[in-house]
Amino acid sequence: MIKTTVGINAMMCGMCESHINDVVRRNFKVKKVSSSHAKALCEIISENEIDEAKLRKAIADTGYDVTSFKTEPYEKKKGFFSFLSK
Repeated sequence: MIKTTVGINAMMCGMCESHINDVVRRNFKVKKVSSSHAKALCEIISENEIDEAKLRKAIADTGYDVTSFKTEPYEKKKGFFSFLSK
């Protein structure tokens, strides 16, 4: 799993977050996507790496600007009772 963190400029409200999330879901196969206008970030969890150029274009086409792009391995956090499954 890969976690992609994207800085996005010009998000002002919850609807802006929804627009970004919808664009990501329409253009990429993702497990989870969440955006925050307060933090100016979008976090994407996916099986494979996201094509940075394609993501930048998809977001730019909706009127927002990508300010940063970072990927890192993602491991799902273990829950409090995860020891029970052993």
